[in-house]
Amino acid sequence: MPLWSMGADQATSTLEEILAAEAQLAELKTRTLTQVDALDVPKQSGATSTGNWLAVHTNLTRTSAFRTVRVAAGLERYDQVREAMAEGRVHAEQVEVIVRALDDLPDDLDPNLVEEAEGHLITEASRFDAVGLKKLGRRLLEVVDQDAADAHEAKLLEKEERDAQAAMRLTMYDDGHGKVHGRFVLDAYTGAALRKMLLSIAAPKHQAATQGPLGERKPTAERMGQAFGELINRYPVGRLPQAGGMNATLVVTMTLDSLMGGLKAAQLDTGGVISASLARRMACEAGIIPAVLGGKSESWIWAGRGGSTPARDGSSSCSRSVAVRSTAATPHPG
Repeated sequence: MPLWSMGADQATSTLEEILAAEAQLAELKTRTLTQVDALDVPKQSGATSTGNWLAVHTNLTRTSAFRTVRVAAGLERYDQVREAMAEGRVHAEQVEVIVRALDDLPDDLDPNLVEEAEGHLITEASRFDAVGLKKLGRRLLEVVDQDAADAHEAKLLEKEERDAQAAMRLTMYDDGHGKVHGRFVLDAYTGAALRKMLLSIAAPKHQAATQGPLGERKPTAERMGQAFGELINRYPVGRLPQAGGMNATLVVTMTLDSLMGGLKAAQLDTGGVISASLARRMACEAGIIPAVLGGKSESWIWAGRGGSTPARDGSSSCSRSVAVRSTAATPHPG
């Protein structure tokens, strides 16, 4: 079919119609797959799972086949999402994210609140892609039940942190030509600390002072690699047994309630969040103590106990600074 005669408006509207039709076909595909599963077709053919049967029968990759199976299962649980997909209002990528966010809600949540959350994400799907919906899904409980949101987020963050700790890896090999190659997996907090350390070494002021004027301002991948090497070479060997994990000046802000045992997440100055339990553990490991600066409208500042170097303003330069703020206070790094 020739398309050369299409104008801008017609081409745009046609593309939108095609995307809606693709979503409708995807919904029909998931319903058909559900029927295939109900008829025990995969088991009768000797397949170990519906996903494996779909991959073999259709020559799809297993990744794509199992994703289709997950979407089909999710649509069986959430009628509003199925209806929206059948009408072409959400596509498969969005559906997968929406289903995962709904599945992450507490099991004992009121079914009416689950339906409200489902409707909220479907509405937002008209404005956000799968990445945006994933971020919204993280805060979904706050929309329907603010009281339970902090406790739920604490559980999710603690699970993510445990999984990240279990997944930490480092592999290196020498290529025999003077270079060592490697790959690593770190938890988000340690990764943020490493980035802070490397950026401080790769910063233009530091590089200009040690290597002369620089023609570019933003650290390149090459300069970041050099900073990584400098970090390793400059680290005092005698401190290795005692200094694990205490090298990044990363500011953690938490409410007084979280410090005293609450569940509200702590904020990193990099924009990330960590669980309150991890922030409290960091405070204990860093050997820091709270100091009240004055009236009840002022912040709580956590200062290190020994081993830190006083800054020009009199504060301590700790490996990790934790600022605990009261309701009306502005956070200050310790």
